[in-house]
Amino acid sequence: MDVDHFRACIKDIKSVVGDHLKPFIYATLLFSGVTWFLITAALKRKKCAINRVSSPDSEKSGANRGSSFKAPVRVPGVWTPVDFKRPAAAPYPNWDVRKTEPIPYRPFKYGPNQITMGLRNMVWDEWIELDNQFLEWHAVKAKRIEERGDQCCRTAPEAFDGAIELLEELCSYLPQRYPTLFRQTPTGIHNLLTHETFSLTLPLAVDPMEIVGRLVQDDVAIMFERADGQYYLLAGSILLAGFWRLSDKFGMPLSEIHTSGSVPQYDSKLRRGMENFFRRMQPANPVLRNNYLIQADDNLAWSTALASEDDDAAIAQHAGWSSAQKSTVAESHYFRSERQSLRRLPRSGGVVFTIRTYFELITKVASERGVPGRLASAIRSWGPDTAIYKGRDRFGDVLVDYLDTMHRAQVARGEIAEHQDGDNGNAYPL
Repeated sequence: MDVDHFRACIKDIKSVVGDHLKPFIYATLLFSGVTWFLITAALKRKKCAINRVSSPDSEKSGANRGSSFKAPVRVPGVWTPVDFKRPAAAPYPNWDVRKTEPIPYRPFKYGPNQITMGLRNMVWDEWIELDNQFLEWHAVKAKRIEERGDQCCRTAPEAFDGAIELLEELCSYLPQRYPTLFRQTPTGIHNLLTHETFSLTLPLAVDPMEIVGRLVQDDVAIMFERADGQYYLLAGSILLAGFWRLSDKFGMPLSEIHTSGSVPQYDSKLRRGMENFFRRMQPANPVLRNNYLIQADDNLAWSTALASEDDDAAIAQHAGWSSAQKSTVAESHYFRSERQSLRRLPRSGGVVFTIRTYFELITKVASERGVPGRLASAIRSWGPDTAIYKGRDRFGDVLVDYLDTMHRAQVARGEIAEHQDGDNGNAYPL
């Protein structure tokens, strides 16, 4: 562009904007500056969103593990109360004791699967899960408390304060989360459906863990650290465990509970990490984990396919589910899954372990889109020790063949692809 042409352009612009040339230039500069600022801010937000991790894996998170977190230095067996209060729980949306279905946990993936603690962070609102099986579970528990008493519900003297602390937490949490079922009273809690009222005024009429058992669908245990640095099972309400008895495990350290139960690869892959986790765990960092088993009978509280619950010799000899009766009918199997939470009580330092059991016919589980193929793959992927522990040779051929048949039927109907190596569209553990 030559000089004369440039001057002509300026003249044309001046003829358009007239005396408003300076404001026009200032406005243009301001618009350019604002645009640059907005674009830069948007790019920064996008970068942050990409780097943000939601629901971190607690086994890798510095909140509970890892070199970035340093547990407070303390003498083993000595706990200094922590000034922590659980956040108030929001009411469960639209919860109804007769209509709210159990959450369909499916905690298995296409193989191979690695043996880990499998921890993930817990949202405080979701500490205890109740549903439309509450009355059924409550009735089974009440009957077992009546028949077996302290074989199922027991508190060691040194754990009494911790059990009371747990009860105080439940008396606060349950009416917040399930206001249509529970009401907090000046001295405890009232069940609006069963009309039971429990007072925490001392002395208690019954063992505190018996009250815990009547309030929730979970089995509950509390572990306490002793001077040797190990955590011991010193309080428990174990009423629906299916294959282990509180009377056998009570007073045991964490390590012996697992080795006596022949938990696969506990010493080689789990023990060190689990002991470190318990030592470092803080009241503000609760976690969850899930697992699953296949059961060959329909007894929720105790699997009679293993042995009689009162046959001490048979129970002492069996290793996991490998002693179960060999089954021949796939449709008679039950899918037994557990949703477990761990949290440390701030006053006593006890580690509360809740175990919520979900118990469903395998036919229901296998009818879900994408699930039978995924479960069959998971069962095939079990290592030799896991296969023994979970009793695969007791049901494997019959059940896996059935799952394969259900998988092929889903493929034939076009519901999933032949080699779909995924899940049913939900995130683990659903």
